[in-house]
Amino acid sequence: MTEHPTSYERPQPGADPAEARGALLRTPQPQPQLQTQGQPQPCPRGGTALPAQARAGETPSGPGTSTSKEHSVNGPEHAQPTSAEPDPHRPRPAPEGIPPQPGAEAERLAAAAQERRTGRGLPPGRPMPMRRDGDRLRFVGAATRRIARGIDLDEIVMGLCRATVPTFSDAILVYLRDPLPVGDERPVGPVVLRLRRTDRIPEERDTDGGFLPVPEPDPADLGLAALTADLCEVRPGGALNEVLRGVRPVFADSPAARAALPELLGEGNESLVPGAQHAILAPLRGRRRVIGAALFLRRPERLAFEADDLLVAAQLATHSALGIDKAVLYGREAYIADELQRTMLPENLPSATGVRLASRYLPAAETARVGGDWYDAIPLPGSRVALVVGDVMGHSMTSAAIMGQLRTTAQTLAGLDLPPQEVLHHLDEQAQRLGSDRMATCLYAVYDPVSHRITIANAGHPPPVLLHLGGHAEVLRVPAGAPIGVGGVDFEAVELDAPAGATLLLYTDGLVESRLRDVWTGIEQLREKLAATAQLTGPDHPPPLEALCDEVLDMLGPGDRDDDIALLAARFDGIAPSDVAYWFLEPEDAAPGRARRLARRALARWGLEELTDSVELLVSEVVTNAVRYASRPVTLRLLRTDVLRCEVGDDVPQLPRLRQARATDEGGRGLYLVNRLARRWGATRLSTGKVVWFELNR
Repeated sequence: MTEHPTSYERPQPGADPAEARGALLRTPQPQPQLQTQGQPQPCPRGGTALPAQARAGETPSGPGTSTSKEHSVNGPEHAQPTSAEPDPHRPRPAPEGIPPQPGAEAERLAAAAQERRTGRGLPPGRPMPMRRDGDRLRFVGAATRRIARGIDLDEIVMGLCRATVPTFSDAILVYLRDPLPVGDERPVGPVVLRLRRTDRIPEERDTDGGFLPVPEPDPADLGLAALTADLCEVRPGGALNEVLRGVRPVFADSPAARAALPELLGEGNESLVPGAQHAILAPLRGRRRVIGAALFLRRPERLAFEADDLLVAAQLATHSALGIDKAVLYGREAYIADELQRTMLPENLPSATGVRLASRYLPAAETARVGGDWYDAIPLPGSRVALVVGDVMGHSMTSAAIMGQLRTTAQTLAGLDLPPQEVLHHLDEQAQRLGSDRMATCLYAVYDPVSHRITIANAGHPPPVLLHLGGHAEVLRVPAGAPIGVGGVDFEAVELDAPAGATLLLYTDGLVESRLRDVWTGIEQLREKLAATAQLTGPDHPPPLEALCDEVLDMLGPGDRDDDIALLAARFDGIAPSDVAYWFLEPEDAAPGRARRLARRALARWGLEELTDSVELLVSEVVTNAVRYASRPVTLRLLRTDVLRCEVGDDVPQLPRLRQARATDEGGRGLYLVNRLARRWGATRLSTGKVVWFELNR
């Protein structure tokens, strides 16, 4: 369908055609004139003007009296017409807007005009029609303000319906394109209109005189309940296409609308639309194209629409279409922001050994869905896990993009198993490469469930809070350091105890700092909130992790959301020493046999004899590959958790690769066996070599 931009405004007499707003719904005002006595002048509305009376102390002008300059037609700008009492013996002018008619026809038209102005004769409970252009202007102003209040598609359409029913029409049907085009994109395929919403005046009222809620779509009193076609395809060159291309609203009894309604409503349903100018079909045109249509309806017993009501319908349709256009664009931007934020942050936290994790993210506002705050949990070799939380300045698309780059860099550095302070050092270098004003804070911690220790390095970030099992909450003493991006600053790491049952809370400054409080006051409130929450579950049971995160966010007041918030909570379960077996093996030919014997004894001690054959075979293969190239002792560690995990470490940095051995090869089948028998397996490069690990179900 091809649309041609047109304008529905028509200039009114007495208005500047170049002034579009001044040309709409404006009634020409006659220039005040001083009439000479005895010479009646024609009235602009068709009646007879009354003669002007002389002011006190002035000489009335007569046929032979010259009119002064001050009383001429072209008198001063602020000249006022003279006031006078009407002569009861002179005929009264005809009602406004009705030309004088002879006899009974004049009386009938005058009575109809009086009934229209006063609302008499209307059915009870019906709104009085708009009587003059001032009423229409006030209605259009109020209606457009109501439509403009909406920010999404449903609010815009609801505003159109609530603004027009019952003030302007008794019912309305709103059709929109399906799907709605976004921006400058050109939809491919036929134009399809879908019935988006209907609204009507209900039959009953409540006790307060207001209208009762109306179920949708149920305009039964207009017969529209029989409409079953909520989809219609606009045929190229069809009657509906021509009406939509015309842009101007038309009465439903016009030839163009009579041909278009069967296509819009469905064959046979056009008879449900009242005739005699009781319906208006208005195209909804956005910035680029027609995006729908609105059908305004009045009951047959109501007064019909007038020609000026077409201008009202055009104004309502234009404002609604532009609002829908903006709502669609806003919805697309919100979708992009949500997708960007979803891909920037971890969709699911990993299931790490010896630690349980929970997280929350809140944007700064509903209109700012992305920001520079992030969190992450990265599994490390040796059943360890890295906990990261950071904050890039600002909460915009740029901040989110920088955050994504820093998060990716942190994941890469964590995969190299670098110490926390080294990770922050490389992040600082990466931020300087991104730009001179790329500043961020970050806290990087590594938890070891075997040793029950945690190593933390900080780069200008608020300190973490550790909630002990007994309910005591403490702010950890971690060197603050300089923010990432400053450059030339060393970072320091500290190693602290991480007892089983304790909870570590990492957060960004949006949780503890706002315009109403400084950061240290917020940290103290957070510590008190954690301690109070822990008291609810008793000294022997830590609070549930997800509920704890919700309680922490509840400490935010109505005016405390100045920044986005990232929250990461880690519950330390650890691995008991009785569930860990650890050995050193010399790099010699007897090492694989010794590894099999040690693994067999550990499995017997744990009651896992059914895994003996598989573990001995896989341990033998992995240890054989390690001692073949290692120059230092090889480490062998078995961990019993929900799975059985075996880790073999050596000082060779090259990672093994799975390959398909040929029939003539004497080796190369070790990792193939590991891949077939193990639940999971992998290899991780360390700063001192590598670790090859595999897991078996218990």
